Amino acid sequence: MHSSSLDTLDTPAALIALPRMQRNIARMQQQANALGVRFRPHVKTTKCAPVAAAQIAAGAHGITVSTLKEADQFFANGVTDILYAVGMAAHRLDHALALRRRGCDLKIITDSLDGARAIADFGRRHGEAFEVLIEIDTDGHRSGIRPEEDALLDIGRVLHDGGMRLGGVLTHAGSSYELNTPAALAALAEQERAGCVQAAERLRAVGLPCPVVSVGSTPTALEATRLDGVTELRAGVYVFFDLVMHNVGVCRTDDIALSVLTTVIGHQAEKGWAIVDAGWMAMSRDRGTARMGQDFGYGQVCTVDGEPLPGYLLSGANQEHGIVSREGTPEPDVATRFPVGTRLRILPNHACATGAQFPEYHALAEDGTVQTWSRFHGW
Repeated sequence: MHSSSLDTLDTPAALIALPRMQRNIARMQQQANALGVRFRPHVKTTKCAPVAAAQIAAGAHGITVSTLKEADQFFANGVTDILYAVGMAAHRLDHALALRRRGCDLKIITDSLDGARAIADFGRRHGEAFEVLIEIDTDGHRSGIRPEEDALLDIGRVLHDGGMRLGGVLTHAGSSYELNTPAALAALAEQERAGCVQAAERLRAVGLPCPVVSVGSTPTALEATRLDGVTELRAGVYVFFDLVMHNVGVCRTDDIALSVLTTVIGHQAEKGWAIVDAGWMAMSRDRGTARMGQDFGYGQVCTVDGEPLPGYLLSGANQEHGIVSREGTPEPDVATRFPVGTRLRILPNHACATGAQFPEYHALAEDGTVQTWSRFHGW
């Protein structure tokens, strides 16, 4: 970690606006506190130890990861309470065991009988009682088993009777990203809550333990009005937010804490284009807003100070070149508007995907100083 200033950074560079990030962290923690549940942030968005430290300092209990390499890295940085929230593949059980043997309180998940049997068989062979949560499908978005399926109880019995610790149930309402009104998000938050609680109650009704009931996505976490029966809330992208979350309706552009600093390197004057050095290798190929109410191209163009320039988008991207243009009528004198050497900031469609393009973040404090924070990569 070292300090510098914004004008000394090479471009493209991933910037974190620290006052915005801290405000976002406080907002989500206050929501969890108000709903009476523990908050376990998903750190896959940032994969950055100083960001996770800020979340824990604000009141978070443990973290959620999407890779075991993340678990390794955060455990090395002193975080012990870690939930690996991707279905456990059998070939990763050796890695999970090694983490637990080193003192990491690692929790794993499954949503199938085959997965449960593999965990239980491996655990018995190695004398390890893995703590396992069962993933519940409450919205048909991705993984999990439905709360009413017979397989839920079968999986629970395989884990419990096989000597594992049945830690509870969890769900993720990923379809919330497709919504854009508070009422629709609140309804999905209730569907998420009710489905996960139903699964927990079914396990308990047959004498199986279910201490943890874990729910969450950034939109449903922020729009939930009650979490009766839930013990834990999870969310990730809220810490930075992005243009997809803006379109969903849970943040403003001035809440978006991640941007890409870029430099104007040329023009196509007849087309009204400014060419910048942030292409899809910097922004990612994520075009998540293309199917939403407002299409931001590859990102919203802002001044170097982070003020959005209405109507100006990163409208195209090659590997190392980005195209800045104005929606509607082309910029008549683009070279005057954006001279070569001008620095701009681009707000991303998807903070997780854009962050993943960079090995480090540059954390910009309110006083203009910049700290460089490493970011974890790989699996």
